[in-house]
Amino acid sequence: MASQYDVIVVGSGPGGYVAAIRASQLGMKTAVIERESLGGICLNWGCIPTKALLKSAQVFEYIKHSADYGITISGESKADFGAVIKRSRGVADSMSKGVQFLMKKNKIDVINGFGKVIPGKKVAVTAADGKVTEYEGKHIIIATGGRARALPSVPIDGTKVIEYRKAMSLEKRPDSLLVIGSGAIGVEFAYVYASMGTKVTIIEFLPNVVPVEDEDISKELAKQYKKLGIDIYTKSEVTKVDTSGSGCKVFVKTPDGEKTFDVDLVLSAAGVVANIENMGLEELSISVDRGKIVTDDYYRTNVEGYYAIGDVTKGQALAHVASAEAIICIEKIAGLPHVEPLNYNNIPGCTYCTPEIASVGYTEKAAREAGYELKVGKFPFSASGKAKAGGVPEGFVKVIFDAKYGEFLGAHFIGSNVTEMIAEVVAARKLETTGEEILKTVHPHPTMSEAIKDATEAAYGEAIHL
Repeated sequence: MASQYDVIVVGSGPGGYVAAIRASQLGMKTAVIERESLGGICLNWGCIPTKALLKSAQVFEYIKHSADYGITISGESKADFGAVIKRSRGVADSMSKGVQFLMKKNKIDVINGFGKVIPGKKVAVTAADGKVTEYEGKHIIIATGGRARALPSVPIDGTKVIEYRKAMSLEKRPDSLLVIGSGAIGVEFAYVYASMGTKVTIIEFLPNVVPVEDEDISKELAKQYKKLGIDIYTKSEVTKVDTSGSGCKVFVKTPDGEKTFDVDLVLSAAGVVANIENMGLEELSISVDRGKIVTDDYYRTNVEGYYAIGDVTKGQALAHVASAEAIICIEKIAGLPHVEPLNYNNIPGCTYCTPEIASVGYTEKAAREAGYELKVGKFPFSASGKAKAGGVPEGFVKVIFDAKYGEFLGAHFIGSNVTEMIAEVVAARKLETTGEEILKTVHPHPTMSEAIKDATEAAYGEAIHL
């Protein structure tokens, strides 16, 4: 007879482990199935270790420009690439152990192996030795996350054409690197390697880098990256990578004709795909559309008792989205009152390159296309006392309001530490705060965050510091 649970979660990333903890808190007997490491890609190979790499890169940049702060460092500064990678892996391992502690604390059973959903509200788990064990649950949540998308014309071989996992565990820093794609993964790794001395080239198929962002943000990042020595080609496509030589010969179709690049490595950062293969979805007739599991607003699939959250569903492939979906899913299962569906238009997006990018809500273009009459304000960090004192005057805050009712439609930041600022706008939008109310909200001085108020003043024609 299969072991029985109230909730079985397949996958232990920021969707899976959060779902398991919330289920346990609500009194449900819970198990998590994980084939690799607790914490999933985010803690082990994504969000956390990349931030450790980025911090090392940022520290190295500070050291190289220490004279700008009145500090002289004698001798040549060098980045020990192996030590940087080792630190990153240590941070990831520590966080994964933290999830192990949370599983024990919340009395959640951790089952190691590959989980396949099967009829009868069961999961068949194949262990490393090939042994298959079945577990039965009243509610089964699929939270298996995603992986790097491989382009048909650029197969990933793990040696010369690599994806993000390999990029954060290389033994030696390459002298040259070509990055395919300029989303968050692409531009973050581009900054890490460029700051440590690698010659970096970015190839982007769409007209702008970080193409999901407001166009003003994209232009500013491109400007800052060019200052860093990164070459950027937009409206361009990698058609072929020849790996027969010692490095890679990359063929790129650009608006100015075909170009070739000779580089040590190619990083494929062209998005992610859901991990849903060989999981039993077909046998259960669970609906899938364009590579994603179809769910309702509470993450129920079309088959009773089976749910899906995180990167395997249609929402933004972000850790905090998966966590929010997990809590909504579990609280609905538990029958809690007033469980609200997630508002996907109020999800903050953060990119941790330098300068950082943070945004939420409508871009200016999208707001105009939606028919809004707008009040738009921008405040440059070059006019911010805190930014100037910190030596980080690059970037700006851009805010967008509905001219008629003052609705806070969106905000777009680029600059130092702006990922720590965006939550103010998310909360304001959640509370339906208007532009007029932001104007009357006292912000502390000197801070980076007061630029939100300054930008709002600019939108309403009341700018004091511009």
